[in-house]
Amino acid sequence: MAMPGGNPGCGDIVTVYLKGADDQQHIKDATYVGEGCTISMAASSMILEEVHSGNLTMDQVLEMDYNEMIEQLGRQVVASRPKCATLGLGTLKAAIRKYQKDRRLEEAGVERPDDAGLIFGANAAEAATRTGQDDMEEPSTF
Repeated sequence: MAMPGGNPGCGDIVTVYLKGADDQQHIKDATYVGEGCTISMAASSMILEEVHSGNLTMDQVLEMDYNEMIEQLGRQVVASRPKCATLGLGTLKAAIRKYQKDRRLEEAGVERPDDAGLIFGANAAEAATRTGQDDMEEPSTF
């Protein structure tokens, strides 16, 4: 599962790739790719290193505190950029929540709808307006 995350104020982008273990409680693998400031990349690397070395469950990661992450990085260093410091953890938590939700839907026999055609972000309203106009038919005359 891939979960993108970003910090629009800084331009940092991180995508976390998550693979659940067979027990669906532990994380089998987690990696990330991204680009951005040193703080966001270091924090993303640190959190995934902790996941790999700690054999953590998904619930343990969800319980992790953002302030603890800031303390580990050094509060003075990241004081003006807390969003950068917590981007990796926030994106990992979002990936876990999506993974857990997908498993629950799967267990319930519900198929997840394809997100194709959905547009998110700053240009969504413009795209929706444009698409809506393209889809409108001319009224027929009798």
